Amino acid sequence: MTARSEAEPTRGASLLLLAAIGALALNLRPAMAAVGPLLDLIEGATGMDSTAASLLTTLPVLMIGLGALSIRPLRRRLGERRGILLGALLIGGACLVRAVLTDTAGLIASAAVVGVGVALIQALAPVVIKRAFPTRFGTVMALYTTGIMSGAAVAAATAAGLAEAVGWAWTLALWSAPAFVAAVVWLIAARDPAAEEPDRSAVVEVVHPEIPFWKQGRAWSLILIMGLGTSAYTLVLAWLPPFYVDLGQARATAGYLLSGMTGAEVAAGIIVSLVIGRFPDRRGPILTALILALIGLAGLIIAPVSLAIPVVVVMGLGIGAIFPLTLILAMDQIDDPSRSGDLLAFVQGGGYIIASLSPLAAGLLRDHMADLTGAWVLMGVGVVVLGVMTLAFRPGLPKLR
Repeated sequence: MTARSEAEPTRGASLLLLAAIGALALNLRPAMAAVGPLLDLIEGATGMDSTAASLLTTLPVLMIGLGALSIRPLRRRLGERRGILLGALLIGGACLVRAVLTDTAGLIASAAVVGVGVALIQALAPVVIKRAFPTRFGTVMALYTTGIMSGAAVAAATAAGLAEAVGWAWTLALWSAPAFVAAVVWLIAARDPAAEEPDRSAVVEVVHPEIPFWKQGRAWSLILIMGLGTSAYTLVLAWLPPFYVDLGQARATAGYLLSGMTGAEVAAGIIVSLVIGRFPDRRGPILTALILALIGLAGLIIAPVSLAIPVVVVMGLGIGAIFPLTLILAMDQIDDPSRSGDLLAFVQGGGYIIASLSPLAAGLLRDHMADLTGAWVLMGVGVVVLGVMTLAFRPGLPKLR
């Protein structure tokens, strides 16, 4: 495993690292979140159908999953400093070229590059946080995840207004600016020794006498739970705004609804961090979150316009709580700190790969049924399955080995 740096960064370096981490986090979702409110414009300009349009979300999410599964070789080959810098530059460059590469192939290719950049940062940034802030890991991770959701909220809320001012292509391209700023801030902050593993040659595969996770059924169950939970997020991220535009709502309204849902997700994450210690049996909080998500999905089917605001808030609270709760559930299954990171990479990697399929499936349904109601129904079924699987994770189970 890796060696931890012996000293935490100084106060000044800590603040600079925190600023860099926050700036990086803000750039991990806008390239995806800004697409949904503009999808009708993009489809009209490029002629792409819903299936092709879904790749603008599917490909980045798929890359995030592959990046999580590849964290060891990424660290060994690039290190955190260069890997994170490269990730920010890829995001910025991919967004920038969207100003000129406005055809279907160009947009899909840029989505794949965005995904690689996000994958690099999302795989490596938590490693830096753990090493630089070992006694404040939970707090800094909360800042990091809040930054991710906040970036998505801002992108969704501003997309329609910016498109009216500068056009949809430049609206997508403008997100290159904060990405390049984040790269500069990181370049300065990364001079601190805590930003890099002192000896990257120490990042090697360790031969454990324990059973590999892929041979343990419960680890695969955790992947399915993570995948189904994250699928709900990627589905609404990609298709909630187009759904409301199809119902006759203004693009700006659709963007605000996605932004409001993302804000509710941020609130849910904060609530979970405050109360989870009172629930050693994680099934209760998870089932509560799933019920909220189901109520929101039902609202999208029954009364999507008249109950739009309460629907997106309730759904955001549910979906926003599911993600941290599933991570906590996974960490409960192992005692060995040296293997917890490996389990998290395995579960998140497989989960994100599964989640990348939900926007694609919804696009196929929209092409063939001219409606997204079927996607909400299928996601509701997935939430029920997730709940049933969660019931098996009672306290006191033998730990994974």
